Amino acid sequence: MAGAVEIVEVGPRDGLQNEQRAIPVAEKIALVDLLSRAGFSRIECASFVSPKWVPQMAGSAEVLAGIKRAAGVRYAALTPNMKGYEDALAANADEIAVFASASEGFSKANVNATIDETLERFAPILKAARHIDLPVRGYVSCVTDCPYDGHVDPAQVAKVADRLFAMGCYEISLGDTLGKATPDSIARMLLAVKAQVPVGRLAGHFHDTGGRALANVDVALALGVRVFDSAVGGLGGCPYAPGAAGNVATEALAAHLERLGYHTGLDMALVREAAAMAKAMRAA
Repeated sequence: MAGAVEIVEVGPRDGLQNEQRAIPVAEKIALVDLLSRAGFSRIECASFVSPKWVPQMAGSAEVLAGIKRAAGVRYAALTPNMKGYEDALAANADEIAVFASASEGFSKANVNATIDETLERFAPILKAARHIDLPVRGYVSCVTDCPYDGHVDPAQVAKVADRLFAMGCYEISLGDTLGKATPDSIARMLLAVKAQVPVGRLAGHFHDTGGRALANVDVALALGVRVFDSAVGGLGGCPYAPGAAGNVATEALAAHLERLGYHTGLDMALVREAAAMAKAMRAA
């Protein structure tokens, strides 16, 4: 065996946030409950952002209240600010996530703030979470390409990742938000980030817009990354990343990893069932 790789399921949050249909809370709960039985340790299922900006996430508190929480599974929520943090806490999220961009153009489009302003906004969240031992994950968007600024310098990605790690994020998820990354650009970016943040604290978050997500996973594996984000059914994409297709599909990623000899701990029959459910939610 080549060892273990963890897949973090982000479909119920990152996967559904951009869907046009207002998906009922009951459907989201059913999807999370199925995923809970499939063997994931971490499921991102909520986002406490303004419903004005991301209407699909308006029922996040109800989702966290309604799911059947499985032993050994952490249910995560995205929190852009202190209000989001407080809402996530009230909803009993097991961990939270904060998100910054490696490019100024995307940062301004996504959160209407510079990178520095965004990171400063997170300081009180990290401090408050530390007091209650609440795990915080950090996301970095646009790690190779930006829809507004073009190519993103690997040194800039490393700088943002390092700041999030230094602030207390236990893991940094590196997002190919546009899906334009190539194995070469992922390798350059990872080599820069690895020099600042231990590779055991890094995760890959690859979109399959260009059909290269699994090739990018292979490069990340070769460089020591052992955690990857994905979404059942290949759902998702950021509403502020024009033209981006979905996240790499969990079922494709898990099958690929198993073929390579890695152990994911997932029940593939249940993963495929969840993928079919997610696709039906999109098609309805």
